[in-house]
Amino acid sequence: MSKLHFTTKHANEATVQRNWYIVDGTNQTVGRMCAKIASVLRGKNKPYYTPHVDCGDFIIVTNCNKVKFTGNKLEDKMYINYSGYPGGKKEESAGDLLKRRPDAIIERAVKGMLPKNRLGRKMYKKLFVYVGSDHPHTAQNPKPLTF
Repeated sequence: MSKLHFTTKHANEATVQRNWYIVDGTNQTVGRMCAKIASVLRGKNKPYYTPHVDCGDFIIVTNCNKVKFTGNKLEDKMYINYSGYPGGKKEESAGDLLKRRPDAIIERAVKGMLPKNRLGRKMYKKLFVYVGSDHPHTAQNPKPLTF
């Protein structure tokens, strides 16, 4: 009778194994790439995924200046910052932000796909975005993450 009874294993900080992955942003669509990155940061690619535990892996994104937008999003998509003061609203198109700060596009997209609580902030700290193909994390021996 005991063989018919199964229990669910929940992950905790002691049992989670974290890996390092590297993503090349060359010719990747921003939304599709960031959705998969957010899924790996949450740990949804692991069989022991637990929603209230940070099970995710570390991700390095290189060549973020070579990502692409579909349609007319380079001209039409607007990134808005608001300071809270009257007249403190600043708008910038995706094309201008891609020229000025290409890493901010990836960071904002992934941050919007993570939970909005202290666990999401902890997951977000495992994302590293770089403009070129060089990064300082060679000692961790990251594996390529394919989509």
